Amino acid sequence: MATSLTPPQQGRTKIVGTLYRGREGMWSWVMHRISGVLIFFFLFVHVLDTATVRVSPEIYDGVIGQYKNPVMGLGEAGLVGAVLFHALNGVRIILVDFWSKGTQNQRKLFYGVVVVWAVLMVPFLVRHLSIVFSH
Repeated sequence: MATSLTPPQQGRTKIVGTLYRGREGMWSWVMHRISGVLIFFFLFVHVLDTATVRVSPEIYDGVIGQYKNPVMGLGEAGLVGAVLFHALNGVRIILVDFWSKGTQNQRKLFYGVVVVWAVLMVPFLVRHLSIVFSH
């Protein structure tokens, strides 16, 4: 959708369409927020399950035992993907903010993040998933 401004009518400006066009900057922003929230929830659950060791070592062992299944293995892969993207995109944000040509190159930087993320994730996934599904 195109964004257009119509002449003010009675002191109001009418905005038609959407300001967001689905470009790389917007998707980077959305993915950074989603990965950050996922990491936060993981850390919250991690603190809770680790705290069970203070209640009872047997409860802790039971909780940790629940994590040893393929579904959790896929969750671990997703967590690594989220942390890796969040970290790489954070470096991209720093470059956009502090490098004089960062805003001019933000699209290239985004695609660089995606390529580096994929290059690092593929070997990790091959090894990790072979371990997860070997049992």
